[in-house]
Amino acid sequence: MAGSFFTGRFLNLFDYKTKKFIVAKNKRVGVLYRLIQLSIIGYIIGWVFVSKKGYQETDEAIQSSVITKLKGVSVTNTTESGRLVWGPEDYVIPPQGEAVLFVVTNSLETPNQKLGHCAESFKVLDGHCRDGDDCEEGKMVVAGNGFMSGRCLRKDENSTGTCEIYGWCPIERKFKPQGPLLTNAENFTIYIKNFIHFPKFTFSKSNVLETTDDSYLKKCRFEEELHPYCPIFRLGDITRSAGYNFQDIATFGGSIGIMIEWYCDLDKGYSNCHPQYRFTRLDISVSNKTIATGFNFRHARYFKNAAGESYRSLFKVYGIRFNIMVHGKAGKFSVIPTFINVASGLALMGAGAFFCDMVLLYLMKKGDSYRERKFEGSKNKKSRSEEDGVEDRKGATEQDNLTS
Repeated sequence: MAGSFFTGRFLNLFDYKTKKFIVAKNKRVGVLYRLIQLSIIGYIIGWVFVSKKGYQETDEAIQSSVITKLKGVSVTNTTESGRLVWGPEDYVIPPQGEAVLFVVTNSLETPNQKLGHCAESFKVLDGHCRDGDDCEEGKMVVAGNGFMSGRCLRKDENSTGTCEIYGWCPIERKFKPQGPLLTNAENFTIYIKNFIHFPKFTFSKSNVLETTDDSYLKKCRFEEELHPYCPIFRLGDITRSAGYNFQDIATFGGSIGIMIEWYCDLDKGYSNCHPQYRFTRLDISVSNKTIATGFNFRHARYFKNAAGESYRSLFKVYGIRFNIMVHGKAGKFSVIPTFINVASGLALMGAGAFFCDMVLLYLMKKGDSYRERKFEGSKNKKSRSEEDGVEDRKGATEQDNLTS
């Protein structure tokens, strides 16, 4: 008996059980169910597969290399430096052709500085004084140009003076530039060579036109429609694409972001993977303009005179900092994501049926009738046998009572 019981249980594992469907003649719930089905089908086909390409495997781990080179010449004539010719080796920092570079567009020079004693700038708040007690000897001036000698230099007894310092004298000239020094810098060109590689698909490409014409890069300029694979950009066109006038930025400097985006559908082939360029200004917000706009830094050039004394010329340079950033994603058909998204759609169909069941069973007026048909109660064999036994015993008792 025990063996046959367990054998029957084991064989039940191979039985196939199917669901029982009840057709509810309710037009409102039927229309709701079809609308849910159509919405889910539209979402799966339109959004998941067409818009988001859910049938593709993707690779966002783009590997990129950027090489830059600038060209252009400008001539300046200032009181401090005289007539100078500026080439890329003068206005590009650093000159190695990196993805982040600075182009000088303006410069203020403080020439022939020598180590010695002089008055601190009145614009340095920590350098103000009334007497020598305010200028502690050997103390460094906060945000200043040297350390204090202990003397307070004033024009008269009633005025506020500045501490005498030991440093590079005369101190830096403090005035705002009235316009860019390199007035034709907007005509300089920047060559941006970008190589990309998607390792998952072993796919590589460059933003330079594949051609055997050696003169192509010498005469082309980037145009989105006509020359999308010409990597030579005019600086004035870059700032204009970012929404700003070059001359306005060139006076006090700024920061421009150059985004190169590669979004490649590899199912369409190698020739349909194109670079897209976007330009934006990074040092300023259109909705929140502050005094901290622009970009500048200082550097010095050192030399000695015939007597061996050390001198330097201090330069405060303004210019445009270019940040070249590369982003990308490649996609290619794969069975696994396709299967996963189809299965997700089928699961959503089941969720729609469950929602309609809840409406039909608990929100409709005839919900009790539908529940009786959907959920059928049954008793097991043991309890039914017990009930049959009780009925048999009750019948026998009644028969005994009749015969006595």
